[in-house]
Amino acid sequence: MSQTPGPRPDVLTDPAVESLLQDTTPWLSCEECFERMDTYAEAAVHDPQHLDEAMTAHLRGCSACDEEAQSLIDLLRAS
Repeated sequence: MSQTPGPRPDVLTDPAVESLLQDTTPWLSCEECFERMDTYAEAAVHDPQHLDEAMTAHLRGCSACDEEAQSLIDLLRAS
């Protein structure tokens, strides 16, 4: 006897869905993001007015890269 699985529970929160729907133009891949991350983090620490539109857009839509960038920025600020 096979059992039909019940409905899947909601696993995405509203902020997660909003993050997934963000416009990330100009588009960067995660690989390109990681290639630019050191420069981006150093600029963010030394010049709060610095704007890298492509990185900002990617980080808005990619929580993994955003977490990595924020960790690097925090590390640089602490030193």
